[in-house]
Amino acid sequence: MSRTFRTLARVAAFLVAVALAAVAAFAWWMSQPLPLPSSPYSFEVRPGMTLKSVAHELVAARVLRFELPLVALGRYKRLDRSIKAGNYEIVSGVTLKSLLDKLTQGDVLQAALTIVEGSTFAELTQALAASPAIAKTASGFSEAELAQKVGVPGGRLEGWFFPDTYYFATGSPDVAVLTRAYRLMQRRLDAAWGRRTADSPLKDAYSALILASIVEKETGRAADRPLIASVFLNRLRLGMRLQSDPTVIYGMGASFDGNLRKRDLETDTPYNTYTRDGLPPTPIALPGQASLEAVVNAPKTDFFYFVSRGDGTSEFSTNLSDHNRAVARFQAPKR
Repeated sequence: MSRTFRTLARVAAFLVAVALAAVAAFAWWMSQPLPLPSSPYSFEVRPGMTLKSVAHELVAARVLRFELPLVALGRYKRLDRSIKAGNYEIVSGVTLKSLLDKLTQGDVLQAALTIVEGSTFAELTQALAASPAIAKTASGFSEAELAQKVGVPGGRLEGWFFPDTYYFATGSPDVAVLTRAYRLMQRRLDAAWGRRTADSPLKDAYSALILASIVEKETGRAADRPLIASVFLNRLRLGMRLQSDPTVIYGMGASFDGNLRKRDLETDTPYNTYTRDGLPPTPIALPGQASLEAVVNAPKTDFFYFVSRGDGTSEFSTNLSDHNRAVARFQAPKR
């Protein structure tokens, strides 16, 4: 073997050893915990940011010592163009590899918002505004403008958001959360309307949504909900006024002080079902699934009246005389 060949062999062996050492050192480096300034540590990846710009901000925050390792790892794995926007949280022990995995898998912080059955759209907007996890993008929009953004037809938003708990990435815009809740209500309402009884006096799905909102507000005990729905449906069939206190209260708006008086029942508004025939122009709350089901498939009854017993349950009557006796028994007369 010539001296030249032996020299080349030694050089090649040395280069291989150096390369292996470099790979081992890089692998060791990848497995080392990052020096977080605090644990947990939260940061935001804004839409349009590159892996390099993320690495730059993490260096400035002293999460990374240098930009190059994260950028090089992303390029090596061909993931440098796959990072997802959102709010992230990392804890002690996170490595460069696990950080890259988070960024490319969209392992963002999750938040939740619960829409309560029977709440109003005004109460929902207050909950959205109070949530620090939701980006406020709808402020300044009129109701009609927001309805257009969300996709709600007719420009009126009351009743159109399904009560449920919604999970979303921290920092999600309020319009996106509303859109999800609207689409779920739309699906649930369409499905319920498809199961309606053949003799329903309701003319369309929106009428069912309106009546479901009234039933939601009138119900104190779940077992009474179908019977309450049957009362209102029986009244609609005969052309009787619904005479629902919650519709009057909704129409009074901010002027309602918690005490519904006789003069309030006699003051006409578009939502006063004591002074106006038929359904109010919009829902008065956000109805849940049980109320939707109750109004499309209520039991057949002869009930035309009901009154609260004061314990959450209702007393049902087939005629006005029995109803008046029930009112005298269970409720003091309105002033």
